Amino acid sequence: MTVRTGLDIFEKYWPKPLAGADVGLLVHPASVNMRLEHAASLFQRSRKVKLNTLFGPQHGIRGETQDNMIEWKGFKDEKTGIPVYSLYSDTRKPTPLMLKNVDALVVDIQDVGARYYTFIWTMELCMQACLEEGKSIVILDRPNPLGGSITEGSVLDINYTSFVGQRPLPVRHGMTVGEIAIYLKDKYYPQLDLHVIPMQNWKRTMDFDETGLPWVMPSPNMPTLDTAIVYPGMCLLEAANLSEGRGTTRPFEIFGAPFIDPDLLIKKLGEFKLPGVVFRPMYFQPTFQKHAGKLCGGAQIHVTNKNTFKPFKTGIAILKASHDLYPKQFKWKRPPYEYEKKKMPIDILAGTNRLRKDIEKGISLENMEKWWKEECISFNRSVRRKYLLYD
Repeated sequence: MTVRTGLDIFEKYWPKPLAGADVGLLVHPASVNMRLEHAASLFQRSRKVKLNTLFGPQHGIRGETQDNMIEWKGFKDEKTGIPVYSLYSDTRKPTPLMLKNVDALVVDIQDVGARYYTFIWTMELCMQACLEEGKSIVILDRPNPLGGSITEGSVLDINYTSFVGQRPLPVRHGMTVGEIAIYLKDKYYPQLDLHVIPMQNWKRTMDFDETGLPWVMPSPNMPTLDTAIVYPGMCLLEAANLSEGRGTTRPFEIFGAPFIDPDLLIKKLGEFKLPGVVFRPMYFQPTFQKHAGKLCGGAQIHVTNKNTFKPFKTGIAILKASHDLYPKQFKWKRPPYEYEKKKMPIDILAGTNRLRKDIEKGISLENMEKWWKEECISFNRSVRRKYLLYD
């Protein structure tokens, strides 16, 4: 049975106290219903509410910026004639002026199930702003494309908060945006008037392929579901002088660097006996971003079993193998990164400096996995399970 997102059913389940409200809408390219109609169009013709403001996160409301960490400016949307405010510019939080004409802010964003993906943190900043301005907020829930039953990776230490991780969550968090919003309200914004319109027919064990929903790129370098599946590990390569495949046709699946011998790297990765994945040695030339125009040696990830594949562990294995094979050439990227000017990018992505230090000390991959697995188990028991909406 096809999953129906919060957007598909928002008119039927719209909160009664907000009937006829003036609303703003936080959206991006994947904010579409099952017929691929964009949320902005659906809200504009709705009789339940009056849409008067649009907000866009990183990469814009319809994918206006291609590359990573590119700010964009607000504009007037030609399709709707409505003003669009950028939440990836000199501010990432709606200002009082931006919220002046709305009673409620509606959020319809497709997350990819990884803590680094900035849309959930834009959502949190919207929650903060709505609480401060006495506005309501409505979350239209969507599937976690990685499913909702598996968590993996380090849990954020609050000493490493940034725009790629503002609150404690495992890297692969196994929650929907609606569930995360309920968690954030309960822990940090108890006075906020939050409404979540849950999905229909979604199960935690469901692959995105089983939802019946079309895959629409939530950001320009997330072209396919395959990209999302590897992203919780491969995004970590942004914190090193390894290409994460930006500037290729398979971002985050292709990786490497000019100093890497593909066969040597593949042999090293084979020693880790990683489940559910094989690596195909290859060469490539990124057209933009790191190593643009240079011949890079590396590999493409091929996930052979989504159920056993561990994306975070695989990403760490690639960093560790590259670090150990090429100690003179391998470098961690220095700040700034995603508005953080002091802390190392790898530390804010990992949500701890322990991971970087373990790689530098030569700690085995299996021993590293033990500590982040313990963190996940503790978080699931003490926090996450209280906020799950679906079986």
